[in-house]
Amino acid sequence: MSTVTIPSALRQDVIVISLVGFAHATSHFFHLMLPPLFPWFMSEYSLSFTEVGALMSVFFVVSGIGQALAGFVVDRWGAHRVLCLGAGLLSCSGLLVAGAPALWGLYLAAFVAGMGNCVFHPADYSLLNHRVSHARLGHAFSLHGLSGNLGWALAPLLMTATATAFGWRAAGLAAASLGGMSLATLWWKRSELSNELTVEPPSPPSHDAQRSKTGSVSLGSLFKLRLTWFAFGFFFFSTLGFGALQNFAPSLLRDLYGLSLAAATSALTAYLIGSAAGLATGGFFAGGASGQEKLLGLAFLCASALAFLLSFSVVPGWSVIGIMAMMGFGVGMAGPSRDMLVRKSTAARLGTGAFGRMYGLVYSGLDAGLATAPLIFGLLMDAGRTRYVFVGMSLSLVVAVIAAQAIAHEARN
Repeated sequence: MSTVTIPSALRQDVIVISLVGFAHATSHFFHLMLPPLFPWFMSEYSLSFTEVGALMSVFFVVSGIGQALAGFVVDRWGAHRVLCLGAGLLSCSGLLVAGAPALWGLYLAAFVAGMGNCVFHPADYSLLNHRVSHARLGHAFSLHGLSGNLGWALAPLLMTATATAFGWRAAGLAAASLGGMSLATLWWKRSELSNELTVEPPSPPSHDAQRSKTGSVSLGSLFKLRLTWFAFGFFFFSTLGFGALQNFAPSLLRDLYGLSLAAATSALTAYLIGSAAGLATGGFFAGGASGQEKLLGLAFLCASALAFLLSFSVVPGWSVIGIMAMMGFGVGMAGPSRDMLVRKSTAARLGTGAFGRMYGLVYSGLDAGLATAPLIFGLLMDAGRTRYVFVGMSLSLVVAVIAAQAIAHEARN
């Protein structure tokens, strides 16, 4: 390779990873656009916790169903166009919050936000797989996950601070501005993203074989593939545990270990920080041609063991924060390997032109896991079976490991 080509390829990779990362951060920001405003909504419209919580149910149900279908639009219409559409819808949802005349306006905002959010995973991964050099894909997936965590971290800070200072409608305008900024950036750099098919994986199938493979991949045929359900199940079960922590960690740790609310919240923060560190580290190990399922399995099994340990309440309370950080590190470490494994199995079974539809369909398992976790683990919390929440988290990670091995087996076959 010439000395001119290397900087050119590196420049393209950096630009694509940065643009897609910013878009992904925007998507995750809108995951938490509404929850920080719940106290204001409840006061304004005299709502119950169930009524405001239903806003997020609308968001995740719409996002999950839409994500399963968005991948087909990405593969047919182009990832960049669909990404711009998603950013535009997210911005509109912020405007709908700002101008909501009644409760139905907030539900409409949640619906539009779910529609906008549903396109990001299939579009992001289609762009990364087609536009980033194979040698840097592991780091690309790692930074993609980290950018999402940054979006999660920013949303409560910005929304709460703006609502406190200027009111909750101003917070909706702040969210709309971020969505508009993301859309403007994607449009400004459209030349870097609009032509997607510039980087192919090593030893790709012939053009005719790839085209015939991908052209026959309909929604019905995807549903018939065991690979699809193994991958969907992996995302569902790997997300189920995080959904439990996201909703109940403070109450859970307070009941099991007698931690104060501040200490229990700090433990959840430690989990998220550990997850971010794991994502950054995992990018260095995920780029190999094989073995992603082994690394993923080891990381998840370690996290599963730590969750199981916490369920027995045998460790001192002061150690919980450190254990939560290590558990988060294990889950985060597996992230880039997970995305590489889905990439490898999709290319092997369906061809590189099916990245969008496969990522969209299997990532809907993530939304399904986040939507299901409060129902399953909430029943355990209400019944006073708090230790079984950690047991359930441990078992869900073990099932996810089994699903990952099945994905790798399908790719080899």
